[in-house]
Amino acid sequence: MSKNLEQLVEELSELTVLEMSKLKEQLENKWGVKASAGAPMMMAAPAAAEAAPASAESTAFQVTLTESAADKKIGVIKVLRELTGLGLKEAKDLVEAAPKVVKESAPKAEAEEIKKKLEAAGGKVTLKGL
Repeated sequence: MSKNLEQLVEELSELTVLEMSKLKEQLENKWGVKASAGAPMMMAAPAAAEAAPASAESTAFQVTLTESAADKKIGVIKVLRELTGLGLKEAKDLVEAAPKVVKESAPKAEAEEIKKKLEAAGGKVTLKGL
């Protein structure tokens, strides 16, 4: 490869994706052509479209304590303290002020584990995908 081409490749490699997109548009306008993907890309498009719904599934969840049974509050407070590290007063206030967010963002497995423990103690919990 000539020195000019190597230099051009180096400069293009430093561009961000947004800058590359703008460069593509400017070259299309200047040369009066439309850049299009070849057949291999067209075959890959359906596969990408099929993968999109899977990636749309939430990977992080907000855990909310919606309520707790009056006779089970102490158990819920104990579990909350264990899970969050809150003090006794803070955990009690959270339980009494339900519905309250217990964890802003947690991976699916962790959110489900928190829900399982709180429900076993007598609380009602909802998970909201982020």
